Amino acid sequence: MMSEFRVNVHEPEVGKDGDQGGPSPDPVKSPGIEASAPDLRGLPPAGPPSSADISPSAEASGLLSLPWEMVTQIASHLPAQCVITVLPKVCHALGNVGKDNTAWQLRAHRLIGSRIGFPVGPKENFDWPSACLEMEQLITCWTGQAQVVAIQTKEDEEAREKVRLQERAGLYEEPLAEGQEDGREGDVEGVGVVAQEAANGADEGMDLAMEGEDDDTQPVVGGDQLARLREGLEGRGIDDPDALMEEERDHMMVFGANEGQDGAVHHQANPRNMGNGRQLEMEQRQPLRSPSPTPALECITLPSDHIAPVNSVLLVGGEGAVCATGSRDWNVKLWDLQTSAGGTLLHTLGGRGDFSTHRGWVWCLASQGPLLASGGFDSTVRLWDLQAGGAERGLIKSGAAVHCLSFQTDVLLAGTFDRRISMYDTRAAEPLVKSLRLHGNAVMCLAADDKYIISGSKDCTVVVYDRRAAKGLKKIRLGSYLLSMSYSGSEVWGGDNSGMLHSFSMQAGTLKPLSQFDVGHTALVTGIHRSAGSLYTGSSDRTVKVHIPCAPPRTLCTLRHLAGVNGLSVEAGVLAVAPGDVNVDIWRPRK
Repeated sequence: MMSEFRVNVHEPEVGKDGDQGGPSPDPVKSPGIEASAPDLRGLPPAGPPSSADISPSAEASGLLSLPWEMVTQIASHLPAQCVITVLPKVCHALGNVGKDNTAWQLRAHRLIGSRIGFPVGPKENFDWPSACLEMEQLITCWTGQAQVVAIQTKEDEEAREKVRLQERAGLYEEPLAEGQEDGREGDVEGVGVVAQEAANGADEGMDLAMEGEDDDTQPVVGGDQLARLREGLEGRGIDDPDALMEEERDHMMVFGANEGQDGAVHHQANPRNMGNGRQLEMEQRQPLRSPSPTPALECITLPSDHIAPVNSVLLVGGEGAVCATGSRDWNVKLWDLQTSAGGTLLHTLGGRGDFSTHRGWVWCLASQGPLLASGGFDSTVRLWDLQAGGAERGLIKSGAAVHCLSFQTDVLLAGTFDRRISMYDTRAAEPLVKSLRLHGNAVMCLAADDKYIISGSKDCTVVVYDRRAAKGLKKIRLGSYLLSMSYSGSEVWGGDNSGMLHSFSMQAGTLKPLSQFDVGHTALVTGIHRSAGSLYTGSSDRTVKVHIPCAPPRTLCTLRHLAGVNGLSVEAGVLAVAPGDVNVDIWRPRK
């Protein structure tokens, strides 16, 4: 039995240039990684592993003189980032530690519990190192954020209770100031809702909301108009986009006169938010105040430049450096997230002579390399060159409102209201390659790779299409319909219209339902992102949840907003959220 064995660690001499590379698609720099590197003194020269390297009777003194099982046990207590990037630079023998899948599986079970199913899908060819790396970083960032939120929650609940007591005693009679607003809310499982309140001056935007008798925010819009929106949308999703667009044009004409006012927020009925029994709201909001103590993540709110709710967000460029936003104001905007602390507007996309990016609501975004595609309710898909400052590169007429896009290296896929999936070659003069009709209702979500297309429809089916054989392989009928989908490795995850998550395995064209999970969402799951070691979900119940993708998912943190979340995007550890208004929230590792 080994006792009191210690390995001294200090800042390494090798790799001190800050190389934090690894196989993870979403790398986040973990604090203290460099300081966790093993002591290089006393180790034998680098060379191929041999029995002499790992034998307890070897003449070498130091770490490698120990039994190999003991070496791997010691390595299991190092951060995954260190095992992946630092140990291979020490010597070949220690580099082999990172190739032991059994050690990675033990590490994963230590992180989430031995009785938890992980991975949910097939274990064959599963990327265990990336999964462990992502899980460690996810836990470090988001459980720390949850602790900060818990402290804020306690403070805010105490403040609200104090105000309630003052009101009961008749000591608090000051009315709400014009423009007063609630801040973003956030909480963690088992912790109450954060209530953040602040007053803005009367000159900081329009007063778009007033308090009702029951302290509910009432939208200042015509009652007949709101009734029409509810009647037209409730229970039907987006079944009548043409009518919605006519109504939206009326809103745009009214709102146009106020386009230059800061802080103006124009909340309108969201097809994704209907049917969940939640009252429509129009509220102003402020950025989350700086938390204390300092968490591993920081949250910024992009400056309000849209004049209608943002429907779609997409992080592009591979490093989470640029964010594209698509809105009901008919525009797509590009934001630089790196050059300034709060984000900077780069471009509002549009062709020459156009006053907006689209002629209708922008509903979805997708990218491949330097090209960005935007799809809208004006029945078009438009292409933009990110390397050329967002210059227009093409216009594709789809024939119906575009609900979802998937951009592959050789094809652009569009799912539309008229039940079709269209395949386009963006390089051709006539881009339409093929139009597929695999469903009996509107296509709501898409995922694809170089071999297969997976689609979800409002007819409550999920279909797998073989691109090479040009035929449908399987159709699965569900009890609900999917609005969002994420496909990576051998797993497909989807979020449905009742708040449930669905997981599938995908191998050799065979899509197999695995499990359904209730993670606490109570309405439409409008956004989902799954990787080997992370799972993010957003819902029109006003929440974004961060989970470990095990069975059942382990929720690390819940972020609450004042309106239903319309979408999310994750890249390189950066999370972008469209929280149902004109703003976009960015969560990223603190520098």
